[in-house]
Order: sequence, then C-alpha cells, then structure tokens
Amino acid sequence: MSRQTEAQVITALIVALSILSVVYIGVWVFEVRRHPDTPDPGLPDAERAAVGFVANFFDALGIGSFATSTTYFRMRKLVADELIPGSLNVGYALPTATQAFIGITVIAVDPLTLILMIAAAVVGAWFGAGVVSKMPRRGIQVGMGIALLVAAGFFLARLMQWMPSSDAGTLDLQGMNLWLGLAGSFLLGTIMPLGIGYYAPCMILVSLLGLNPRAAFPIMMGACAFLMPVASMNFIRARRYSLKTTLGMAIGGVVGSALALLVVKELDLDKVRWLVMVVVTYTGFSLLRTAASEKAAGRAGK
Repeated sequence: MSRQTEAQVITALIVALSILSVVYIGVWVFEVRRHPDTPDPGLPDAERAAVGFVANFFDALGIGSFATSTTYFRMRKLVADELIPGSLNVGYALPTATQAFIGITVIAVDPLTLILMIAAAVVGAWFGAGVVSKMPRRGIQVGMGIALLVAAGFFLARLMQWMPSSDAGTLDLQGMNLWLGLAGSFLLGTIMPLGIGYYAPCMILVSLLGLNPRAAFPIMMGACAFLMPVASMNFIRARRYSLKTTLGMAIGGVVGSALALLVVKELDLDKVRWLVMVVVTYTGFSLLRTAASEKAAGRAGK
C-alpha cells in the first residue's frame, strides 16, 4: 500500500468517525430538548468533570474507566444505580472518540491492519449482542481473567528476556499473524456486551503477535469509538442516564483522554511494554475479583 493510499484510508476512517460523532451529538441534543424530564437536568459541577478527567486519563492508558467510575458514583451517591450503565456509555462516548481521533493521527500503525482489526471487533460486538451475551457472565470473566494473567506471564518473560522476543515490533500484521489477530479481535468484540473490556486483551493480543505495543492504542480506541456512540443512543432515547453527570464526564473525559495519549506518544517503547504488562495483570485480577464478588452476591440473595 502506497503512502498516498495509506493517507486516504486514514482520512476516510477519520471522516467516518467524525460523521458518527456529529450524528451522536445531534441525537443527544435533540432528545434532551425534546424530553425536559431527562433525569438530573442542569449544568455539571467540577466533581463530575473531575471524574471524567481522571477516569479517561487512565482509560486512554488502557486501564479502563467503567469500574473506577462506578465505584466512585456509588460511594458518593452521585448517580442512581439504575442510571449508571447508561451514564457510563453516554458520558464516555465522546472521550473515546477523542482517544481514537488522536491515536489514529499521532500513533503509527498500518492502515489496513487498523481497519481490519476495528471491523472484526465491530462485527464481533454485533454478534455478541445477540448470542454471547446469553452465556454465563461469571464463567467468561473467570476464563478471561485467567487467560490474561497467563498472557501477562508470557509477556513478562519476554520483557525479562527469559524467552526469545522481537524487540522492535512491527507496525502491521501479515499472513497467519493477521488472521490470528482478526480472529482474536472478533472474539474480544463478542464479549464486550458482557461488560468485559476490549482494551487490555487487545494490547496483549497484538503484542504477542509481534506488533509494536504502541500500535495497539489506535486499534483498541478505534474499535470502541465506533461501538459506543451507537449503544449510547439507545440509552439517550430511553432517558436512562444522568444528564448532569454525563455532561461533566464528557467534558472532563475529552481533556483527560487527549493528555494521556500525548503521554503515551512520548513514552519510549520499553516503558510502553511495561505499561501493557501492568495493565493486563491489573485487568486479569480485576475480572477474577468481580466474578468472585458477583458469586458471593448471588449466594447472599438466595
């Protein structure tokens, strides 16, 4: 693929995401004006903007934003429990799009690999919404948690040079590695409807396939940026979110996302690899902890 063609592909991707973002904002504004009874009307305060800033700063580093935000909302009683899922999706759709815009623009990755990996995740999420979401959530959480910890162990072994590795990492996936990457991206997309994040597994997947770990950022952000606005529109139309909170999350989140990606761009590759390993380990333990707590809650409810 020539440089001119690569530039055209990236431009087309950014244009498509821009159109989706504008449509999302338009639907949001239209529905708010149409329904003045949307929960928690009014302007956001500094606390809600701070939640969005901090959560999305770490989200852009691959750590995730939903779990941390949920914990804070419940601790401070900022959002009613039944409005939390919608608030997370609506409030973080635009910050995620910001991550994708910046990641695609400033972090190098092969355009064909980028688009195919994003497409595989989107198709997987569509499939997962109707099929995989009916599977036992706790079983998938345990399986993914264990798999991530094992993968983190292999990644640590490569970092410590206990096993052979390629230090440079490529900017594209080719041949069998590309097919494995697409299959993995599809499978990761299918479990997103269960609330299991795409970021950390994607980071470890492409890294183990030999891709430059930094190149994972535009892939994982691009995939979620195309998925979240579509899901969020359903919450907006149903008015199942906190308006005041989501406005603050969106404003603070856009700033936090932009700052974090500039940090990632300036990090040297070794530090990015260590970041990937730490994030994946954290996510693996987090999934196992969540599965255990949900099991305990289920027993208490009987």
